[in-house]
Amino acid sequence: MGEKKTPLRKCIGCNEMKDKKELIRIVRNPEGEIKVDPVGKMSGRGAYICKSLKCFDSAVKAKRLEKAFKSKIPDEIYDSLRVNIPNE
Repeated sequence: MGEKKTPLRKCIGCNEMKDKKELIRIVRNPEGEIKVDPVGKMSGRGAYICKSLKCFDSAVKAKRLEKAFKSKIPDEIYDSLRVNIPNE
């Protein structure tokens, strides 16, 4: 049998295509809560970002998460997401 292909996703911080496993998924669930999806299986609208604060900060500055989720995101949520991003 052939090898399974790893799906590619685009980082909203640097706009580079990378393996899904290398990225962190941030999800807005049907109730409107925004959180980090460590497993990648939560239901809802997802956006992917690299495991670096540099990409996260550029995504916040350009409001790319708000564009991806089509909703306003409070600063408290950005602060709680920043805690879950490792500094690589």
